[in-house]
Amino acid sequence: MRRAVAVCLRFKCLLKERRIQKPTEFQSSKSVEDSASSYQPVKMEETGHAEMAIIRCLQHEHFKEEAKTLSMLQMNGEFTDRRRAKQRNLNLKKCSSLYRLDPYLDANDIQRVGGRLRRANMPEFSKHPVILPRRSHITDLILQYCHQATKHQGSGMTHNEVRQCGYWIIGGTAVVGNLISKCVICRKLRAPLVKQKLADLQEDRVEPAPPFTYSAVDYFGPFVLREGHKEIKRYGVLFTCMASRAIHIETANTLETDSFINALRRFQAERGPIRQLRSHRGTNFVGAQRELQEALSETDKDKVRNTLLEENCKWVSFKMNPPSASHMGGSLERQIRTVRSVLGSLLNEASHQLDDETFRTLLKE
Repeated sequence: MRRAVAVCLRFKCLLKERRIQKPTEFQSSKSVEDSASSYQPVKMEETGHAEMAIIRCLQHEHFKEEAKTLSMLQMNGEFTDRRRAKQRNLNLKKCSSLYRLDPYLDANDIQRVGGRLRRANMPEFSKHPVILPRRSHITDLILQYCHQATKHQGSGMTHNEVRQCGYWIIGGTAVVGNLISKCVICRKLRAPLVKQKLADLQEDRVEPAPPFTYSAVDYFGPFVLREGHKEIKRYGVLFTCMASRAIHIETANTLETDSFINALRRFQAERGPIRQLRSHRGTNFVGAQRELQEALSETDKDKVRNTLLEENCKWVSFKMNPPSASHMGGSLERQIRTVRSVLGSLLNEASHQLDDETFRTLLKE
């Protein structure tokens, strides 16, 4: 905006010169037009005059009554005389936003903030900044410029940059905060952590039922054991009750489906029949579900159902979490962490000295 206004002021001066000075008989009108149409880059001095013109128009629009009061006193400078300062305070309205700023007009008819920094060794624009209104397009442009100059820092640094540039905004703290609240980059960098309301608990976690009626299963390990002169691997199979958090631990020789089915059978033989078993989508769990479904399809379903109902048992249903949804098994993973924290210290040094039978005994204990 300063560059654009500087070009307009240059064109204004050029029109005044062409009105006052008429071309001589030795100068043709074409040469005058060529010299007028040739554009020169805007100089720093011209941008300074343009900035003063913009601020002068802005203050005349928002602080017109205050400007009249200050110009009536015919004081182009800070009010050092107490009598003049008292007269100014009497003429200014107490409801004016400039009443407490000790304002005065400088040599360029710009309203500036007074104060007690006249003897400070500081630049003049820092001691007596220019007064700007709260809401205006010019104020928004200056705020955006200072905010980008500080590389989108907080409101405090942005407000300090505005003061360093020689501007005093009425209610500047609120105006700067309002600007930063609308800045997309600042909202992205300083956005609070989004908290999502958790969904309702699953039915198997709130259903009143005996322990292990609704269970979940997962593996942990492996653990390296010794069998003769060779080393073998064994895995822990953790069954937990979804409602009471009870734990049952079995062992598995491998990660194959048959090994898991045997562990499941041992678990049911000790804890009784279960109604539902939940797990993640491991290959061994998927294979066990497929084999059990295939075995069930080959049997007489009506006869099996009637037998189970006579024994007060129900079908065992497999429920698996969606793929890549580890957060759905958080309760089970937390139980595995508890078990591993205990076994980690116990088996850190003694695992290579244990055989298969001793390892199974240790897990049961």
